[in-house]
Formats: sequence, structure tokens, C-alpha cells
Amino acid sequence: MQTESIDQASASRDNHARVGLTYVIVTPARNEERYIEATILSVIRQTVLPLRWVIVSDGSTDRTDEIIKRYVEKYPWIEYLRIAERHERHFAGKVEAFNGGYARIRHLQFDVIGNLDADVSMEADYFSFILSKFTQDSTLGVAGTPFSEDGRQYDYRFTSINHVSGACQLFRRICFESIGGYMPIRDGGVDLVAVTTARKQGWKTRSFLEKHYVHHRAIGTGKSRQLYARFRFGKQDFYLGSHPLWEVFRAVYQMSKRPYLLGGVCLLSGYVWGCVSGEGKRVSEDFVRFRRDEQIDRLKRFCRLSNGGKFAS
Repeated sequence: MQTESIDQASASRDNHARVGLTYVIVTPARNEERYIEATILSVIRQTVLPLRWVIVSDGSTDRTDEIIKRYVEKYPWIEYLRIAERHERHFAGKVEAFNGGYARIRHLQFDVIGNLDADVSMEADYFSFILSKFTQDSTLGVAGTPFSEDGRQYDYRFTSINHVSGACQLFRRICFESIGGYMPIRDGGVDLVAVTTARKQGWKTRSFLEKHYVHHRAIGTGKSRQLYARFRFGKQDFYLGSHPLWEVFRAVYQMSKRPYLLGGVCLLSGYVWGCVSGEGKRVSEDFVRFRRDEQIDRLKRFCRLSNGGKFAS
């Protein structure tokens, strides 16, 4: 194992020199004993290794910590950090865990910071591929790829390639720091706000379709759970400033997918509930205007495209 690690580190240094950029990763993990080992194995097999990878146990009560520690002993560039257990699971807590990990590495010299979930895996050249995209375009602020779940991916005729999914987001460091990092929003949408804010500041953001990673966590297939998720996404859309016209189009699209009709109805119901709840937006008015302008622009382009065209560019 030691010889293998030395050989791997040597090869990684050669690949770093070729790519020209260095990166670090932070992974918040909360009760991920079922998936985290696959994630760890996926990262240690990368052709270009991170300078440092901080895995933050966010108050885990299962075997997550034990699994992490086993690999920390073998790989000095992996660091384990545990923060206090939370009784409630929410997205703001995940941001706090990420920030705790980032504080441990921000003193290092690196070019790219990655936020990686603890339930994903990817091919060995995945991070090398993403780093090459940052090398090729100095205006690229956020990059990633699609993900697959149960062998299925988003339909990119209807999903913008300018969004980068939160399960694996890589930021150019100067971009990440200029947007102020992640906003701790309890209701979710943390990844969307970060990527949209980067575009608002003039950075390019892109999901590159040539590759993908696998998201292992099983998604509930029960009808009631799916309907609740649609309702929650509708509320989230309102809180994050989505345009009403966009939401209607999104609901109609959701009606064509399982659970048919009801999924779109629940999505729109969640949005309306957000409107009448009186809780208000979770983002600034400038953010709302920018996001709505983007959405209306996409709707206009969609209406102009002929059969077989793509929704986003």
C-alpha cells in the first residue's frame, strides 16, 4: 500500500504539472456509512489528486467517522474533522460543515475548491477533466458535469447547462471568495444561489456533458414522497425568486413526468403556498431580478427553437 501511494503521488504530481492547476476538496458527511467508502475510493483513484481533502463528519451517529479515519491513516492528504451533532437536518447546517472544512485549508495555495457530496463516485480522470476546463478558460468560475441516478440523467433539452449541480461543484478560488462562499439557507437551493451569484458577477458557469458522476443515494419512489418533494421544490422556487411565468412552464413540464399531472400540480401548489405564506424571499431583490431575467430569456429562446432544438445553450 505504501509503494502504491508513493507511485500514485508521483503520477499525480506529473499530471498536476500538465494540467497547471491545483485543487482542494471539502466533503460534508452526515450518516453516510452506506456510501462514503465508494466516494473515498473514487477520489483516491484520481489521476490528479487534491492537495488536501477535508471530510467533515457533520455529527454522524453511524459508522461514517470510523470509515473516514481508516483512510486518513493511509493517505496524509485526507483530513478528518468532526463537528457537533445537530438534532435537525437542514441545508444551512451543511453549509456550516463545509465552512468548517474550508477554514482548515484556506491557508493553502490552490486554484480550485471543490464541494463534493459523500454519496457520489466518478471515473479516475474526472477531476483532471474539470481542471482542464478551468485551464482553457480563465473566465470559467464554476464547473461540473451532469450526474446519473439509477442510470438516468437530466434531459438537457430542458435543463440549462449553465447550472452546476450541488453534489459536485468546483469553483475557481477567486470566484468562490468573490461571491462570499455558500449562503446558509435552511430551505435549500444553496448550490443554485452560489452558481447564479457567480454568473451575476460575470463569471461563466458550466456543466460539461462529456462526463458524468454517479449519485448513489436512493431516491424515494413512493408516490407520496415524490409529491411532497415537488411541493417543497415549488416553495423553494418562490423563496429563491423564480418568475411566476417560469414556474407555470416548469409545472406543465413536470406534469409530463411521473407522477403524471400531480407532480406539476404539487410544484405549482408549493410556489403558491410560498406566495401566500408571507415569509418572503431568501435572496436579495438584485438576485431576484437577475434570476428572472435569465428565466425569461430562456423562455424566449425556447419558444424560438424549432423541433429537436435544445432548451439551453
